[in-house]
Amino acid sequence: MPRDVFIADSVTHFDASARGRVAIAASHGGVFAVHMALARGLAGLVLSDAGVGREGAGIAGLEYANALGVPCATVDYRTARIGDGVDCAVRGVISYANAAARSLGVRLGMGAMEAAQRMRDAQPRPVDPGAPPSESRTIIPTGVGERPIALLDSASLVQPADAGAVVLTGSHGGLLGGRSETAIKVDVFAALYNDAGIGCDEAGVSRLPVLDARGIAGATVSAMSARIGDARSAWDSGVLSRVNQTARFLGAREGMSAQAFAWQMARAC
Repeated sequence: MPRDVFIADSVTHFDASARGRVAIAASHGGVFAVHMALARGLAGLVLSDAGVGREGAGIAGLEYANALGVPCATVDYRTARIGDGVDCAVRGVISYANAAARSLGVRLGMGAMEAAQRMRDAQPRPVDPGAPPSESRTIIPTGVGERPIALLDSASLVQPADAGAVVLTGSHGGLLGGRSETAIKVDVFAALYNDAGIGCDEAGVSRLPVLDARGIAGATVSAMSARIGDARSAWDSGVLSRVNQTARFLGAREGMSAQAFAWQMARAC
């Protein structure tokens, strides 16, 4: 693969060498993910459409990038594994592209690498995206003897203090690069993610069996029920699409609301 196309499993993995380059990153295409990439100096992006999902949240970052003049496109979640940059580069097929990308010849149905090369050949320049859009940690008050419940727009916001808590994240439920250690950074009691449409090789729910092995109750909400990248949306309207065996043993079921799941886990013995 061309050295001048940066390939990453997540927009959280860019380092100083990424500045001014075009990247294929296997994160969802939401606004905050795109902002994170642009803030690290990326000048063009190919991401995953994460099943597009509720209110188009999985591709909302394309117009955010377009407003800054940055070419951005997504690959169809059915063609490559979310969370796996190399797979997105090799197998990903473009599903959406913003106007800046289309002006460079990026087209739907094109391979991800060809799209990235077209962006690269235009010699794009990094931009200053300004202040980040809001990404938050919200703590839901719980009663005496109940576990804390934290709403985190990104799994990257998990902190050591969240050990033993119930965390609802806006992140996709896919392992990064298939690596088990990326399931979650801290041994929480229960964790919830967005299934990103489940997608190719069921990558969007691949964290769940790894959480099982660690004794952590895990679940995903349907991408159509809650905006990816938005934990409050998961709390307000999320509906469980998958649960792991640990969560099932504790009473979680597909079709349960995310709030019901959270309270069930907070009160579980």
